[in-house]
Amino acid sequence: MRTPLSRVRHYGAAHDGTGHFWLERVSAAANLVLAIVFIIVMVGLAGRSYDTVIAVIGSPIVAALLVMFIAAAAIHMRIGMEAIIVDYVSGEASRMIWLVANTFFSIAVAVIAILATLKIALGG
Repeated sequence: MRTPLSRVRHYGAAHDGTGHFWLERVSAAANLVLAIVFIIVMVGLAGRSYDTVIAVIGSPIVAALLVMFIAAAAIHMRIGMEAIIVDYVSGEASRMIWLVANTFFSIAVAVIAILATLKIALGG
């Protein structure tokens, strides 16, 4: 049974509202655009010399687009796995452990990939 207030706030059973829904859709749209850019850049770099690859990835625009792609992909990955964990893991303690592990894994993947991209971009 839903109260009028919960209908106004769009809260469902998880009391999280439509925030996850919209964040997942926005990150998916960002991934679509940024993945196309990523594929174009990577196909364009196929067979090029090491120095050329470093120069292209090190350019500010390409590096910024790669960092945005990594961030959007990590956010989308975390949200998607969270939905799977909430739906299929039984037991409150087990679910909480998996949700925390999912968050830390997503952050670790994003940080490592972003640091690697920045190292190339900044010439370190």
